[in-house]
Amino acid sequence: MRARFDTLFGRLFGVLFVAIVLAHLLAFTWFHLYGPPPPPPPPEFSQGAEGHQPPDLRYPPRPPRPWFGGPVVPLTFQFITLMIAAWYGAKLLSRPIQRLSDAAERLSEDLDSPPLDESGPREARQAASTFNLMQRRIREQVQQRARVLGAVSHDLRTPLSRLKLRLENLSDEKLQGQMRQDLDDMISMLDATLSYLHEQRTSEAVQLMDVQALVESLCENAQDQGADVHVSGHCAPLPVQPMALRSCLNNLLDNALRYAGQARIELYDQHEQLLIRVIDHGPGIAEDQREAVFEPFYRLEGSRNRNSGGVGLGMTIAREAAQRLGGQLNLQETPGGGLTAVIRLPRT
Repeated sequence: MRARFDTLFGRLFGVLFVAIVLAHLLAFTWFHLYGPPPPPPPPEFSQGAEGHQPPDLRYPPRPPRPWFGGPVVPLTFQFITLMIAAWYGAKLLSRPIQRLSDAAERLSEDLDSPPLDESGPREARQAASTFNLMQRRIREQVQQRARVLGAVSHDLRTPLSRLKLRLENLSDEKLQGQMRQDLDDMISMLDATLSYLHEQRTSEAVQLMDVQALVESLCENAQDQGADVHVSGHCAPLPVQPMALRSCLNNLLDNALRYAGQARIELYDQHEQLLIRVIDHGPGIAEDQREAVFEPFYRLEGSRNRNSGGVGLGMTIAREAAQRLGGQLNLQETPGGGLTAVIRLPRT
């Protein structure tokens, strides 16, 4: 019997059954105490055969019914009882689903989020156990993929470095230059891949950070290296993951300087969010390709290609960093020509 009420169906049925029984018991008791008196006896029993008056067989009169003695009170109690039971039943049904939804949202933001508590009705425990098993398998698959790609990327650096040394023995300078460029591109892609994998594995705590000071520090560092970078606007401190925000801004700033030679960062502090705009006046990106550049190793033809120094991971790392912060990263056209990267970070 106990096992039956361990299920979600058993608990919900038990709550509704008890509520209905209590409501009807009160209604029957109420009508018994305050209901109308029984009907009088039939007319044939009202007078005897010899004209003698028979004893009064009617029920004794009841006292006057009070104002609350009608059907309003029991019906109201029934309604309230059933409403409470329905509310509690809805909570029983929705609580496991809400827990699963919250756990799935945490998992989408962090694979290392705490597992789901395996408690409650049997169906909820089974769902939580299955969800935790899924989380462990996803984490293991991601870690295995990262280990394999990291090992391959790391091990390829040694033969590529040897090839670069052997290129010095080639007599054809043109062929030597072309092969050296190809090897440099391959090494750059490997370095970018290792950095990308490291960004995916990194998990850090949220801290209250002075975003304006971080942006100004990045701009000063770029200016010390001779870059044309300016910052404007003000903002209050914001709870963020410092390394993720720094990685996002660094990649966007490097992208602007690589293709435009200059950049401007604007801060717009709003009530519900913080807007950070990284603006350049370079060649820009066509509207139908602005989402494609966030794909790993995607490179545009023309001015924004590998000959300009990119390997196609900077924008990917920047968007994933913004998503880890709970924000969004989108690209827009700069008025007058160029590209504007807009970061939206929520304050709630």
